[in-house]
Amino acid sequence: MRIILLGPPGAGKGTQAEFICDQLKIPRISTGDMLRAEIAANTPVGQSVKSMMEKGLLVPEQLVIDMLNKRIILPDCAKGYLLDGFPRTLHQAEVLDKAGIAFDAVIEIQVPDNEIINRLSGRRMHPSSGRTYHVTSNPPKSRDKDDITQEPLVQREDDKEESVRKRLEIYHQQTEPMIEWYKRHSHKYHYASILGTGHIEEIHHQLMDLIQGTKVR
Repeated sequence: MRIILLGPPGAGKGTQAEFICDQLKIPRISTGDMLRAEIAANTPVGQSVKSMMEKGLLVPEQLVIDMLNKRIILPDCAKGYLLDGFPRTLHQAEVLDKAGIAFDAVIEIQVPDNEIINRLSGRRMHPSSGRTYHVTSNPPKSRDKDDITQEPLVQREDDKEESVRKRLEIYHQQTEPMIEWYKRHSHKYHYASILGTGHIEEIHHQLMDLIQGTKVR
């Protein structure tokens, strides 16, 4: 099963991707992770990508496509894969389509903006351990302190309300046109969507129903 999982920042894509990949025994392919690995290994591709990033340039879509083509032929992709972080724009989706990289399902997790803002702006993190809390849904025992170490919790810059609103604005401008494109081509990509505001387990069951074809048509 070859899957693209879409949704705004804070929709729970990362959590659901882990569940899906574990249940289906398929790899989660992150184009961002692949690029960082190339940079860390100091490969020719990594050197080129690092230079472009240092100059503030975007990594060419074709380079990402070439990396994907090499990745998806590896043995662990024999049963499929879940693509994470790419495509994000209409142009990237079209490039992916022209490259002939096929998918069995494109699934969007829909969450209203006000829910996303509440989820992300309420998050607090313990920097050294990565433990996360939420001021209302999962508060620490002591206000703004980690339950285990009692060290101060922090709010990431990306989680501040102004930053969240900006991320959502970019998502609406750049990613929603791509989603509309997948909807128009649903006969080819089996686009479907669910509302991602329920319990994590409930959302997972809905996603698996879609993926296993009980609702995707």
